[in-house]
Amino acid sequence: MSVRVRGVRGAITLAEDTPEEVVSATRLLLDDMIARNALNPDDMVSLIFTATADVTSQFPAVAAREMGLTGVPLLCATEIPVPDSLPRCVRVMFHAYMPTARGVVHCYLRDAVRLRDDLVEDPLA
Repeated sequence: MSVRVRGVRGAITLAEDTPEEVVSATRLLLDDMIARNALNPDDMVSLIFTATADVTSQFPAVAAREMGLTGVPLLCATEIPVPDSLPRCVRVMFHAYMPTARGVVHCYLRDAVRLRDDLVEDPLA
């Protein structure tokens, strides 16, 4: 089986901009992305986080460090303000070693599902 580095995207919205909510929501998103893609922390190559300009209380990368991803390069950036953009949103793109035969599952949680409603799984299907 061939393995290569693949990119996985995800996003989540925050109920409020507090350090605890940033870490909690980001961890929920990362846990979901890792589980849906059947990854181990050792598979992670790098993580790139962005947050909307109204997220100022904490870096989303703190969640990754608290999850034990201490040897993985992390980057956080603030998104440019765009009219009608989704408020209090954290996005991540991580790179991980994955089998090429397996599909990538991108994850959008809470109100962030509207960013990629084409990727939302139908819970009734």
